[in-house]
Amino acid sequence: MTVLDSLVDQLDLEQIDMNLFRGLSTSIGGPRVFGGQVLGQALIAALRTVEDRPCHSMHGYFLRPGDPEVPIIYEIDRIRDGKSFATRRVVAIQKGEAIFSMSASFQVFEPGLSHQCEMPDVPPPESCHSEDDLLSENLSDKPELQARIAAMRMNRPIEMRRVEPISFVNPIACEPIQHAWFRTKQPLPNEPAIHQCILAYASDMGLLSTSALPHGHSLFTGLQSASLDHAMWFHRNFRADQWVLFAMDSPLAGGSRGFNRGNMFAADGTLIASVAQEGLIREPRR
Repeated sequence: MTVLDSLVDQLDLEQIDMNLFRGLSTSIGGPRVFGGQVLGQALIAALRTVEDRPCHSMHGYFLRPGDPEVPIIYEIDRIRDGKSFATRRVVAIQKGEAIFSMSASFQVFEPGLSHQCEMPDVPPPESCHSEDDLLSENLSDKPELQARIAAMRMNRPIEMRRVEPISFVNPIACEPIQHAWFRTKQPLPNEPAIHQCILAYASDMGLLSTSALPHGHSLFTGLQSASLDHAMWFHRNFRADQWVLFAMDSPLAGGSRGFNRGNMFAADGTLIASVAQEGLIREPRR
């Protein structure tokens, strides 16, 4: 079984009651559940209670760190089912406590007015830096914890190509802007819900690091970081197993928090999704 098969299996939640689902976790090198996994599982749980309406927006709060060794229970509150829109509230629970809460809205397809911003003019993914190659540089010379985290990230189900050669292992202060191409490492089933959940999973990969770029810090230098809230809007149909450009920027950091934004474009320039996130970026203790 590939790591992508494992992720798709994780998104196939066990339904234990009408509005209750149970999901399992996989560690990606840290002591807590990866936020993108919780986003994807919460979204698929909500989608399982909605018929023929893709998600158009989701807004979530990370409340407590998740334990990767303990199953997560997702409780759905069916707020509203209208003719065009449906609204759901999701609470992820571990050990009797909420670790994540999310509101999501779903809409039947409607034609209407349309415009979008242009995709940034960047090199194609074939000529960009492989994230796995950047992480594998001098892997044997890294401290044990850094090497373990790097190895786990190289084993993720998402292939990433960086436009800028940013090294998070040896970060250098630079502008709070980054561009990365990504796609799943293998083809996905033809189920739109899976593609939305995989995109939500990938939207938490590196977004928060944007706000730390001007300060020359990263997880590998001891920066304490964690997603606090996460909002995502789905604009167009797409496939997560085809190249997507993630254009990220951070307009502000302060109070040990960093605010980050991102637009996701299909390879043909179509804007398919937008993301905003605030996260904890606490400097390492001296």
